Amino acid sequence: MSYTFQNKESIINRYPKTNSTSLKAWNTADELMLNFLVENQLINSNIAIYHDRFGFLSTILAAQKTTSVILYKSQQKAIWQNLSENNIPKESTKYIYPLDKFEDKIDTALIKIPKSVDLFELYMQQLSQSLSKDAIVIGSFMTKFFSKSIIDIGEKYFDEVTQSKAHKKARLIVLKNPKPFKEKDLIKEIKYKDDTIFKQYPGVFSAKNIDYATQFFMENLKISEGDSKILDLGSGNGVLAWKARQINKTAKINLLEDNYLAIESSKLNMSKGETFYHFEDDLSHISNNSYDLVISNPPFHFEHENNIEISINLFSQVAKILKPKGSFQLVGNKHLNYKTHLSTIFKTMEVVAENEKFVIYDCKKK
Repeated sequence: MSYTFQNKESIINRYPKTNSTSLKAWNTADELMLNFLVENQLINSNIAIYHDRFGFLSTILAAQKTTSVILYKSQQKAIWQNLSENNIPKESTKYIYPLDKFEDKIDTALIKIPKSVDLFELYMQQLSQSLSKDAIVIGSFMTKFFSKSIIDIGEKYFDEVTQSKAHKKARLIVLKNPKPFKEKDLIKEIKYKDDTIFKQYPGVFSAKNIDYATQFFMENLKISEGDSKILDLGSGNGVLAWKARQINKTAKINLLEDNYLAIESSKLNMSKGETFYHFEDDLSHISNNSYDLVISNPPFHFEHENNIEISINLFSQVAKILKPKGSFQLVGNKHLNYKTHLSTIFKTMEVVAENEKFVIYDCKKK
C-alpha cells in the first residue's frame, strides 16, 4: 500500500502478510504524530521511535536521524522489508532493544502507546535516561483504548502533560520538561502454586498470573525420556520450558519467541540445563527433522488484534522441523478451532485433555 508524506510516496506493507484487506500497516494515530512533527518543526531532530510494529514510522522517517526501539523480531523484519521495498538501506536507521541505553541524547520520541501500560512505563524508563533538556515525547493512541494510566505514567516522568483533540478517533499525548531520571525496578513476579516464583518484564503475555491455558497444559504435558530435543514455540516467560525441564532434566530445550522482553524474561526463569534461546518469529532458520517434541501455547493476541493466521503458518513449519514420529503438543481455546487446520497438516491428531475452555492436542508428523 502506498503512503505520501511531504510529497514523497512510500510503499508500506504489513509483515507478516495478512489475508485481511481491512488491516493496514498504519492508522490515524501514526498520521497524527507525523503531522505534529511537521507542524512543530521537529522533523530534523534526533528521533526515537517506539512500538512501530509494522515499520511505518521508521520507513517514512528513514531520511532523518532515527533510532527504532525493537520489541519484536517481526517488527525488525517489517522495518527491513519496508525499507528494502523503498530502496532504503536498512542501516539508515539505528536499532536498539528496550533494555539498552541510547548512544545519543534524544530530542523527540514517537511512541505508539502499547496495550500494556506497564510496558509504556518501561519505555519511559529507557527514554528518561537519555533525553535532552528540551526533549518532547509524543504518544499516540486510538481514543477507544485510552486509559488514565497513560496520563499518570506521563506525569511521573514529565512536568508538562497535555492531550490533543481527537481526530478521526485518534489522539496524542504530548510530554514536555522531563523530570530527573529515577531508576525503577519494573520486573514483575508471578507465583505458581505454593513456592515457585517466575519473573518477567512488562509487556510479556499474562502479567498478573500464569494464564489458565498454560496452567492446564502444564498439568497435562506428556514428555518421555526419548524426547531429547524439545522446542517451546512462542515461549513467553518460559514456564512451559521450565516445566519440560522438571520432567526431563537431560533434554536439550530451546525456546523461541518473537518478543524480546519475553526471551529476556525466560532467561530469568529457566533452571540449569542445556538451553538455547531464539529471538525469532518463525522457524525458517531451523533445519528439518530437528526436534523430538515441540510444545506451544500459540499466540493469537497481538495488541488489540486477534489473529490466528500466524499460528496456522507456524503449525506448517512445525511439521517440517519435527523428526520422523516427532510430536507437536499444543493448547488452545476451544473457540479457535485449531483442529480443522491441524488435521490437514499432521498424520494423526489426538485430544489429550480438555475442559470447558481449553483443549490440548498431540499431533504426529506425517
